[in-house]
Amino acid sequence: MKALTARGLKVSPAKVGPDYIDPGYHALACGRAGVNLDEWICGRQSLLQSAGARFTGTDGADVMVVEGVMGMFDGAAEASGPGNNDPALLGDYDPRCSLGSTASVARSLRSPVVLVVDSRSLSSSAGAVVMGFSRFNPEINIAGIVLNGVASPNHDSELRASISSLGRSAPPILGSLPRDPSLSWRDRHLGLVPVAERLPSAVDSLEMLGAAVEAHLDVDGILAVARRAETLRVATPPRPQFCGSPTVAVASGKAFTFAYSENLEILAQAGATIAPFDPLTDEALPHGTDGLYLGGGFPEIYAPKLSSNTPLMRQIRAAFNEGMPTWAECAGMMYLSSSVDGHPMCDLIPAECTMSPTLTLGYRRAISMTENVLGPAGAVMWGHEFHYSRSSPPGSSLELSGRQGTTSGGFAGANFLASYLHVLLPGSLQLAERFVSACACR
Repeated sequence: MKALTARGLKVSPAKVGPDYIDPGYHALACGRAGVNLDEWICGRQSLLQSAGARFTGTDGADVMVVEGVMGMFDGAAEASGPGNNDPALLGDYDPRCSLGSTASVARSLRSPVVLVVDSRSLSSSAGAVVMGFSRFNPEINIAGIVLNGVASPNHDSELRASISSLGRSAPPILGSLPRDPSLSWRDRHLGLVPVAERLPSAVDSLEMLGAAVEAHLDVDGILAVARRAETLRVATPPRPQFCGSPTVAVASGKAFTFAYSENLEILAQAGATIAPFDPLTDEALPHGTDGLYLGGGFPEIYAPKLSSNTPLMRQIRAAFNEGMPTWAECAGMMYLSSSVDGHPMCDLIPAECTMSPTLTLGYRRAISMTENVLGPAGAVMWGHEFHYSRSSPPGSSLELSGRQGTTSGGFAGANFLASYLHVLLPGSLQLAERFVSACACR
């Protein structure tokens, strides 16, 4: 993304699946917000519309670069998500192209794939890896190979010889990135450290990475692969109804970096003015705040500082108790709880949150057990959970179904919803309409 942007191209970044951290780096590399392409949460039609919209208008993209998720074929074990009215998404679970996987999204976009091969522990086995990925699902067009983490020129030669032994069936090798400690970035329990915590050093890191890609990869060859993508004609994405002109305060800063850019775009389309604020440093909500959107992030890393900002928590507590519409996801729910790892928080929901060594991860189908700010009792929402924390008690306002079964969780009232569920709005515009309407009517 950075190398293509440095060439003067308008690059639209995209990420397969539900992800917050990688898109932050994408936006920094490309100078524009990206899009999350998730078939399970939003459905295939919404995915295609979201991707297509990035190429329209006076500032439409020249090329879209889509970063995959996990391994090529790793996705949801469930057979279908909210796109289950699409016959193409129904049927038994297919491990060769599971819903939500990189392979499935590439198939939906009819996009060629550049396979990045981690070469750190490979030499003559590289050909077997490439052959396996190339033949596992013939519907997936692996149009080129990038070798990553190559130790030396001799190592590079061994890798190339192994792949070349496949003969004419071998995808072309589009370059190799040498093993370089300066290209290794810090991470923590949920992935890379968010870009907001790495500024301005992240800018320098991306410049270095872009230069390495330009120097070691066949960027012209990669662009040629992109130009061979099949042309798709898709409808313009639907827009939410205009629901008033409230000001929605959105938590941001280092502790609250998990917010889908599409969610903010859709809330704005519904009429909301988005007003960011930083719970770490701002002692008051933005002027004229009508509603509160607290997304995800790392409150556990900054719990002492969040806890010390008592003026802001006092104002949030008063506004919440006066009925301010509030939507809190994961970190937002933790912030509204009584405490995080013993550090006092807003104390607006009857729960204590603590960190856990166990990762909770997966897609969720959620049914509202009671009316809340996003929908009536019985409303269905589609999203995901991704956290190492626990809420005690867990709450019972949502019935959450996933591959591990059904559980209860979250807290709700007529003016709020606080849970571990992350929602992606492009496939659920009615949730945005409901929230913005509630904020406008306050």
